[in-house]
Amino acid sequence: MSALPETIQGESMPSPEIAGPKPAPAGEPTPTEQTGLDETLYLVGRPTLKRFIRYVRSHTISPPDEGALADEWKAANQIISSLETDEAGRADHPPIRKMGPEDEPLLIELFKDPLVRHGFNTVPTEVAWVELDRLVVYQKHIDLTFARQLEKKLGPAPDADTIFRTCLPYNHPQPPAKWSRVHHDTFVFVSPSNDLRFLGTMPLQPNQIKDYPPPGNLVGVVGLGIGFGSNFMNAIYSGNRLILNNGSHRAYALRRMGFTHLPCIVQHVSSLAELDVVGATEVVDDSEYYLKHPRPSMLPDYFNSKLHKVMPVHRRIRQVTVKFEIEEGFVPSL
Repeated sequence: MSALPETIQGESMPSPEIAGPKPAPAGEPTPTEQTGLDETLYLVGRPTLKRFIRYVRSHTISPPDEGALADEWKAANQIISSLETDEAGRADHPPIRKMGPEDEPLLIELFKDPLVRHGFNTVPTEVAWVELDRLVVYQKHIDLTFARQLEKKLGPAPDADTIFRTCLPYNHPQPPAKWSRVHHDTFVFVSPSNDLRFLGTMPLQPNQIKDYPPPGNLVGVVGLGIGFGSNFMNAIYSGNRLILNNGSHRAYALRRMGFTHLPCIVQHVSSLAELDVVGATEVVDDSEYYLKHPRPSMLPDYFNSKLHKVMPVHRRIRQVTVKFEIEEGFVPSL
């Protein structure tokens, strides 16, 4: 991972151990104890009305009629229009503070992680403290059940080391997952974690396969990787804005607990071509909005009861299906 010679400087920040005032509660109802149900917070007014209605009707228990949802969306959209004037430029030039000497032991451990060394070497990258309320966010929904579980796990007063390891976990605890072959050319992977994903192809040499009897005299092996991402809190600095690229639930939970600044891997992007490589698909597809809109969606919107809807939803598990196709034949020789 490359490091910038000089970290962007901004206004002074409080010590990371000091929690700021808690933001207004998200307005979520008492967690349901019904089996198989979770609660989700969904930003209203910025996604299109069509997307909002579609999400509510496909996820929530006993969704309201479309007229009520349209009224809710319109009210939120009017507030957003006001924010575009009242808070224009709020996302611009967020302060970033370099790590201090007290963070060095944790950084040394972090940099030993191969997922850091190999996963963040495309653009200039650093580890720094960022201000949560200045982050641009693209994720429209927060799993409140998961966020509460994280808060409970951390306890009422987690220390600085715990916060660092929560944001930048280099032990990578693996969520539960199962997989099986369901057809000769199809494998299915499932996990309660939304982070389960296709990790890419891996061309392997026969000598890289250990403790597995070969089915023949191998020439090569094509691996299809399924698993979990690095799960580091990560933001992209582009167009003088910090866009949260990964870690929305931790950012939400810790801000709700009162923490205003968190450690984060920051990738500095200088062109749309670089953004296309390291950015989330939604940010890349709508880069004009996230980089140039006077007041894009920001993390404080999760805590504004007029800008989100909390709803009970059916609990779901993530499924990734892998299918492959083999063709064998002959072609004329040269």
